[in-house]
Amino acid sequence: MAPSRAGQPAQPSDLVDVAHLVTAYYADVPDPDNLDQQVVFGTSGHRGSSLNSAFNEAHILATTQAIVDYRRDQGYDGPLFIGRDTHGLSEPAWVTALEVLAANDVTVLVDSKDSVTPTPAVSHAILRANGGRTTGSGLADGIVVTPSHNPPSDGGFKYNPPHGGPADSDATKVIAAAANAYLKAELDGVRRVPFAKARAAASAYDFLGTYVDDLPNVVDLKAIKDAGVRIGADPLGGASVYYWGEIGERHGLELTVVNPLVDPTWRFMTLDWDEKIRMDCSSPSAMASLIAQKDKYDIATGNDADSDRHGIVTPDAGLMNPNHYLAVAIQYLYGGARPKWSSDRVGKTLVSSSMIDRVVESIGATLWEVPVGFKWFVPGLLDGSVGFGGEESAGASFLRFDGTAWTTDKDGLLLALLASEIQATTGKSPSMHYADLSEKFGAPAYARVDAPANREQKAKLGALSGSDVSADSLAGEPITAKLTEAPGNDAAIGGLKVTTRSAWFAARPSGTEDVYKIYAESFKGADHLKQVQDEAREIVGAALGA
Repeated sequence: MAPSRAGQPAQPSDLVDVAHLVTAYYADVPDPDNLDQQVVFGTSGHRGSSLNSAFNEAHILATTQAIVDYRRDQGYDGPLFIGRDTHGLSEPAWVTALEVLAANDVTVLVDSKDSVTPTPAVSHAILRANGGRTTGSGLADGIVVTPSHNPPSDGGFKYNPPHGGPADSDATKVIAAAANAYLKAELDGVRRVPFAKARAAASAYDFLGTYVDDLPNVVDLKAIKDAGVRIGADPLGGASVYYWGEIGERHGLELTVVNPLVDPTWRFMTLDWDEKIRMDCSSPSAMASLIAQKDKYDIATGNDADSDRHGIVTPDAGLMNPNHYLAVAIQYLYGGARPKWSSDRVGKTLVSSSMIDRVVESIGATLWEVPVGFKWFVPGLLDGSVGFGGEESAGASFLRFDGTAWTTDKDGLLLALLASEIQATTGKSPSMHYADLSEKFGAPAYARVDAPANREQKAKLGALSGSDVSADSLAGEPITAKLTEAPGNDAAIGGLKVTTRSAWFAARPSGTEDVYKIYAESFKGADHLKQVQDEAREIVGAALGA
């Protein structure tokens, strides 16, 4: 067996043919009766590749018209902010969307520099436009054309309603159903004008300047500047590429944009764990080139293609586990760094580390545990009742200094800057702070593995109840809870979580593959974690009748 190339530089054979990718976007027509070629909204919009007829012009025509119909039915008659990332399919899809929006007389705001736009900048723009309102006339909403950290062959398309965050399933089900109906009808009813007319009708919005100039109201840039924190920011070829330079220049930071290159093949990336190019800033393999430069900076950071995720690299620890950084950020923010916050609620997804639970309890805050998906944090961030919302996949956001909303979507730039604030104000790196937490609470072992499951088994897993689990112990400890609803909001988790005093596992069906995901953690070490994972497969298999 050949040695793994994970973490090694991409080779020419790894690169996508961008011309072929874009040709397929326009030339190939999806089969509306093929489930794999229909519009499907996951936790972050519709994603797919034009190479397998899952993300083509017809999809974007249909989906944009469906969004127009939805916003009209909801009474959203304000401007629509639209941004895109650097994936090869993003600009073609952006063009298609503009043609449909203009034909439907939607007031569209595009980047004033005709450039790429991070997801958090779109969320920030929506919230500013609406001034905290989610009802009434003139409400703004948005579209972000991005598949996030997915490989270069993929495209993505997501909708953010007036609350500024990811659309919830009530909205996306309606939009997807309408889009698929348009596909079935061979796009009958979809309105469209030529791009030149659509672009001329769009108005300019300074996404970059508005976002960058507002940053001192949410993160202590003065402390970072005064401490002389040396920052290395790697956009990983994504939409934050121009933002980082402006952040450094406008706020006088000692900041280096490690890699300013943008290339839709991402030829400068190191390969991810499965030897694919993937802009996952939480992956040691994908971040290998930045990790190799860790000693040049006090804090080095990476972002995925639409900049809604963060990766934190320190000289003493390399790339931090996302769960570890979330725990440190929570302890710092709620430990006195944000005295004007009125909320003591901390939002976490139920597959995030229980280290967070222990930190929250120790600082006297209130844990708010919700299902997987950042959309669950939106109401709390919007009204200020949740100070911080974070998920295990390196996505988070938090309130401004005055306790009002900053973004209601994940903000990778913000969390990266917070790492430098922590360094500046405490004199210790976030990884050093995590070492202190481990000494106090123990060092949990955490991992995610996959197990095979067909379509029927995945559907059954998503509909399980606690009574379907007959086991009363897990890895030598009594089971303390069998959850199919999140404790924080009683929402269905679409799977199962089983807990004991020192360990837990959660099982959720994959939305794209014939597997289910097992997240597990143990405060008893790696061997005990392996036992938890093995018994988790048995428990879930028994519940599914496998």
